[in-house]
Amino acid sequence: MEKELSQVKSNCIKVVLFGPESTGKTTLSRQLARHYNSVWVREFARQYLQNKWNNQRKTCEPSDLIPIARGQIKLENELASKANKVLICDTDLLETKVYSEAYYIGSCDPTLEKYAIENSYDLYLLTYIDIPWEADDLRDKPKQREEMFNAFESELKKYNKPYVILKGDKETRLKEAINLIDKLIINNPK
Repeated sequence: MEKELSQVKSNCIKVVLFGPESTGKTTLSRQLARHYNSVWVREFARQYLQNKWNNQRKTCEPSDLIPIARGQIKLENELASKANKVLICDTDLLETKVYSEAYYIGSCDPTLEKYAIENSYDLYLLTYIDIPWEADDLRDKPKQREEMFNAFESELKKYNKPYVILKGDKETRLKEAINLIDKLIINNPK
């Protein structure tokens, strides 16, 4: 199982959109991939859990976390070879770890935790909670947005991950993200 959660080596710059639900990660992921004429790694959990909800009317359970992690890293590894110098990731295993601990009394599968910490990215774009929360079948913490944001930032600090907080409207976030990624490309030719 461990091999299924590790990243393949890649020459592209990897950027992760990271943060609580309904903070614009998917929208920004698509915009950045389009801007850089590259690919983006969608959030595997969204499709997986939506299918579970549609077919069983069940939400995420601890037993879903490893299949979600496997699916996420598999998508990332497949798309890393197709990226045009920058790979945009709508999420990563560290995000799965944060949700695991938030929903399941502070616990996380040790193997998932190991790879959540070990897998590396060039930049995390932590999306702030200053855009309106939008309900859907899977989102369920509209009143805990600040608490969840703090949990996400705490993980980035705890593991010394490179990150910047993105605030403002969609256009402001996109401009800031492009500026940050352009600097990475200039300073880190891979």
